[in-house]
Amino acid sequence: MGNVSRGRVRVALSRVDRSVFEKVAARSWPGAEPVLPRLSRSANHGLLWFGIAAGMWAVGGVRSRRAAVRGAASLALASATVNTLGKGAVRRERPVLDAVPVIRHLARQPVTSSFPSGHAASAAAFTAGVALESRRWGAALLPVAASVAFSRVYTGVHYPSDVVVGAGLGVGAAYAVRGLAPSRAQLPAPARPRADAPALPEGEGLILVVNPSSGAQPQFMDPVRQLQDALPRAEVVFHEESAGSLAEVMDRAAGEAAARGGVLGVCGGDGTVNAAVAPALKAGVPLMVVPGGTFNHFAADLGVETVADACAALSAGHAVRADVGRIRPRGRAGEDRETGEEVAYFLNTFSLGVYPELVRVRERWSPRMGGPAATLAGVVHVLRTARPLPAVVNGKQQSLWLLFAGNGAYRSVGLAPVRRHDLADGLLDVRVARGGFFARTRLLVTAIAGGLAKTRLYAAARPTRLLVSGLPREAHMAYDGEVVPAPASLLLDKLPEALTVYRPVAE
Repeated sequence: MGNVSRGRVRVALSRVDRSVFEKVAARSWPGAEPVLPRLSRSANHGLLWFGIAAGMWAVGGVRSRRAAVRGAASLALASATVNTLGKGAVRRERPVLDAVPVIRHLARQPVTSSFPSGHAASAAAFTAGVALESRRWGAALLPVAASVAFSRVYTGVHYPSDVVVGAGLGVGAAYAVRGLAPSRAQLPAPARPRADAPALPEGEGLILVVNPSSGAQPQFMDPVRQLQDALPRAEVVFHEESAGSLAEVMDRAAGEAAARGGVLGVCGGDGTVNAAVAPALKAGVPLMVVPGGTFNHFAADLGVETVADACAALSAGHAVRADVGRIRPRGRAGEDRETGEEVAYFLNTFSLGVYPELVRVRERWSPRMGGPAATLAGVVHVLRTARPLPAVVNGKQQSLWLLFAGNGAYRSVGLAPVRRHDLADGLLDVRVARGGFFARTRLLVTAIAGGLAKTRLYAAARPTRLLVSGLPREAHMAYDGEVVPAPASLLLDKLPEALTVYRPVAE
């Protein structure tokens, strides 16, 4: 009896499916004939969606780039699922084209199983993946995705149920990707401790230092113009070499902001933001961070991804307290005494070994070949020529390929940091890649395989302080993207919740 009932249901659904298909074929759709067949062809092999992803990456900010990557990953998973499992499990013949006007026919008819629709799955997966990271982009792409899905019925290559099931599989793929790599909305908001900071709706009392030499990230409008429109009473100071070093300009701006009971602002990349830390701490003023560089890791971890985010936080007076990493030079043998060298601070990361060398090579080559190519060439060069760095770490002699210390615990489990959940956890995220027999090859292979935590060449810990001594004179260190000669010995520690910084309220 049960089999008979299920059979009747299948027959009824099939009749409805064919009836809807025939009604779409018989109906006239003004304006659709020159558009939908072309749109359907443009989505072959995901080309339309990969092209949109490339455009989002080129013209969008940090969130748009994340959305593009998530959308492409969701599309890839949906395509693999539909083409290997879906079409192989259910063999369904394509609709007969007799009822479909010839002008709608595709030049090349597909020959694979009709169920489910791969085009609908790809459209839904890409759009849903994008929407999980950026609702605005998702809303903009929804009409395009719906049009691509409908075009498969309109051109007669799929039944409506093929499209509906394909779209469902695509949305499922997007959520599966989110399960493997959580979106920003799912992750806890960083820098949990709220801080008291003045609300400056029109920017009065804000002194904003802009570093024009920072490699600006792609934005639809000039960041400075956006700032001046949103905060018309703010004082904007452009750093010029004739006015002194960036640190000196920041110091003067912080002093003036403190005298007015105001706020120090900074527009630039991570290196520019780093230059504002010491003046802000010294003057005791809150810091407004505006992303305006090639890399804006601290701003992104803080949740400030656009100029609008920064202005909204300042206008509402929403601020938090963040830890500051500190680098203190010590005596040559690492004994606890000051050397007269200046203390340095970092908001993101500190490193010794191959990474500082990579940064130096990239900066030297990027004017000739561009940033991405210089980075890739630098990685190859460093892997081929670099040598382990001798050092004493917490009293133990080491041979290091890399020593990494993050200002706060990062979410990743390998050598490369991804994102911090909390900017005020009081911890250093320390990772060490040691030298050894074929260490370079073994580290590379295990990193690719995701097994770094299982090799003796790699170690990780989350202390509150770290003492490094015995560094050779030619050693360099990198912090927040800046590379400088390293002292013979240094102590890394933290200033817990030392910096008050604006951030928007998490959605």
